[in-house]
Amino acid sequence: MDHQNSERVLGEVLTFLRALWAVDHGLLSVSKRMRAKLGVTGNQRMLLRFVAHFPSLSAGDLASLLHVHPSTLTGTLRLLESRGFLKREGDPADGRRALFTLTKRGSQVAGVRAGTVEEAVQRAMEGLPPAKLRAAREVLTAISETLDAASREKAR
Repeated sequence: MDHQNSERVLGEVLTFLRALWAVDHGLLSVSKRMRAKLGVTGNQRMLLRFVAHFPSLSAGDLASLLHVHPSTLTGTLRLLESRGFLKREGDPADGRRALFTLTKRGSQVAGVRAGTVEEAVQRAMEGLPPAKLRAAREVLTAISETLDAASREKAR
């Protein structure tokens, strides 16, 4: 079945989900290669990149940037700390909070561009008009917010 025919049969929602599925598959594929090459997955490297941009972030701050619950990050933060990518320090203003900074190894991995998810996304975005990029972000944000709201409703 050709692409145009499949769109007509599937409709807009399934066609869009099919594209999202392909993106998800691609992200996972590149992420696995990153794990083998750099020692971190795409998601873990993104976390390192955020810490590189905003040193001394708390787990809550990172969770907010990543749009996840802080408990979701606990294992990842421990793993990255145990592998020498992150350093945990107590918050001088609040002894109950931990702040995360990059180690030398974490800075090196955060600085790598070649072969990363980020590089692939950047290449895909190059040459696209800003209006299309804004529209894509708006659609993805709307989907994310709708899924998040549905998840919260289900939890009640």
